[in-house]
Amino acid sequence: MAYIYLPDIDKVDEATKKQFEATKSLTGEIGETVRILATRPDILSMTNKMVNTLLVPQTELDYETKELIAIAVSLENGCTMCAGEHERIASMLGIDAEKVDKIKQGIDAMDLPRHKKDLLKFCIKSAKNSYKVMKKDLDQLRDEGYTDSQLVEAVAIVGYFNYINTVVNALGAGKDI
Repeated sequence: MAYIYLPDIDKVDEATKKQFEATKSLTGEIGETVRILATRPDILSMTNKMVNTLLVPQTELDYETKELIAIAVSLENGCTMCAGEHERIASMLGIDAEKVDKIKQGIDAMDLPRHKKDLLKFCIKSAKNSYKVMKKDLDQLRDEGYTDSQLVEAVAIVGYFNYINTVVNALGAGKDI
């Protein structure tokens, strides 16, 4: 249970109810994270815009890559709730469960092409030590076929998960009090 009061699902304003319905249609549920954010409907709306820009549509990065970034960054940030939620979403999207399970053992344990492993390692570095990212890190990924636009998208997804992992961890979503 979250560390803060969660708004009652039936007692929020109409705009928030619509956001709840949209979340439920995408993920199958209205979790504690969404309810925490509903404490501030403006922040919930901003968060949903990020999700609807970065994660929901088909973009330059495929869904598998986006979900693996989500899980890897969430695990790195100690956000087991977010990692678990994105494992569930990966399953809904038909992403190989073995890949998802292997990420818990580390990126090198995964059966992925080298370029995907390198992108995931770059994402972890960006999440935890962005000040240590060098031009050569990006050059390597470009040499492996990634475009600058894909790299911007990957880093934006990392930034989103750093943000939402902080909200979840700091406000106790899914934790026993």
